[in-house]
Amino acid sequence: GDSVITVQLTEEDKVEDDVVFYLIFTGSTVQHCTSTRKINPGSLETISPGHDCCETVKVALCASREGHPVLIVAEESFQFVQDEAYDAAQFLATCAGNQQALNFTRFLDRSRPPAADVDFLDEKVALAFRHLKLPAEWNVLGADQSLTENIPRETLMHFAVRLGLLRLTWFLLQQPGGRGALSIHNNEGATPVSLALERGYQKLHQLLTEEEAREPDSWSTLSHTVHSGDYSVKHHRGLDVYMLTAEA
Repeated sequence: GDSVITVQLTEEDKVEDDVVFYLIFTGSTVQHCTSTRKINPGSLETISPGHDCCETVKVALCASREGHPVLIVAEESFQFVQDEAYDAAQFLATCAGNQQALNFTRFLDRSRPPAADVDFLDEKVALAFRHLKLPAEWNVLGADQSLTENIPRETLMHFAVRLGLLRLTWFLLQQPGGRGALSIHNNEGATPVSLALERGYQKLHQLLTEEEAREPDSWSTLSHTVHSGDYSVKHHRGLDVYMLTAEA
């Protein structure tokens, strides 16, 4: 989800300004309706919805005009695929509390990817985490809540801070167990806070220590979502488009 979709209109579909176009994505269990914005008389833009599973859905371009019935202008199939960022987010989510898996992820630290690659990884994985359906009982520290802060162990927060993943760190801070992870030492005696300081990640250290620290700028900060029962409405401020998602 959250990719930009461009719709090219044919000559006969280029109509007056009072016509409103929107897209309807119909999946097996969820339906999305997105508004569009006109770039020029022949092109529209909108945001792809974050879907609940990998499948091919039907997408319909609809046109609405006051006093007239809604018209289906065109229909097409649209495929939601599971990419590497989603795989990584899913892997990390299942790793919470799994010491063997979390220690395995430390080998990434030795390769030290370039800053541009880290920024891209941070953006994509944090966005994928936002689209994951995390269980209600999910916790950054794992399923075993009987462990105390005095037991040294790796956490997802150590992983995110070690690689300098600013946006993923912010996301984890908002989840259950996120704040608690900040005071946990690993086997080398490092907390996520001391790791950020040791590595010179000033923005990350500020994020972890300041109560009023703002969310880092990213593509996902442009979106605001309101949930209500089986429905959610999302506003993407960057393109000024809205998306209504409903369980079918």
